[in-house]
Amino acid sequence: MAIKKLFASVGFGGASVETLLVEPNVLPGGVVHGEVRIQGGAVAQRIQGLSVGLQAKVEVESQDGEVLRNIGFHRQQLGGEFELQPGATHVVPFGLSVPWETPVTMFLGQHLTGTHIGVTTQLDIARAVDSGDLDPINVHPLPAQQALLDSFGALGFRFKNADIEEGRVRGTRQQLPFYQEIEFHAPPQYRGLKEVELTFVADGQAMDVVLEMDKKPGLFSEHSDSYRCFQVDLANFQQTDWTGYLNHWLAEVGGRRSWL
Repeated sequence: MAIKKLFASVGFGGASVETLLVEPNVLPGGVVHGEVRIQGGAVAQRIQGLSVGLQAKVEVESQDGEVLRNIGFHRQQLGGEFELQPGATHVVPFGLSVPWETPVTMFLGQHLTGTHIGVTTQLDIARAVDSGDLDPINVHPLPAQQALLDSFGALGFRFKNADIEEGRVRGTRQQLPFYQEIEFHAPPQYRGLKEVELTFVADGQAMDVVLEMDKKPGLFSEHSDSYRCFQVDLANFQQTDWTGYLNHWLAEVGGRRSWL
């Protein structure tokens, strides 16, 4: 028995944890439902805490350049302490809300390259190695976000890449410590533009839409970026012709290469 307890304290013969999601597809502002199954090991163990949260793979600036790190956010505790008996199964259902700012990971039914969001489960065991679990989720665009993405497609922009970066976007309602950029190649009609980066920062009522436009160098200008930000009402977004609205702004910046 002493040997089994020792193994449990360093992660051998101890409790294991598994998280099962009812539905991995979700929208920002929605809820991920699931249950955590804790399976007792060879000895009784004191479970000091159980929590679920969300985790994103984020680009972080370092002295050696950009590195990818897992950053957790929006953690939720599930119940209090309890004694887990040998071989016993303890099941805890949960509903984890997804912040409105959560980056989207799906576009046109495909996974967005460079975006990874998952549900993390943390099991804290007295005098033992913490056990964890990670389950990916698919975050689909809000209807207002989808409308803008569709407009970019209608204007001829081609998806290039997406990433999640640590930091803040100035002038927005941002609360999370990171933000998402969705990058598009500009079509030929916007001859002054090379690429456009799109960022959404939403809450329950509206969202800030940020466009960072990478301009081509012209005869009298050097390569530079142009930054625009506007707000979208999530309830009334359908009242606006977003294809026309975006075309007006993009043509203003990228209509000619000699823009100063």
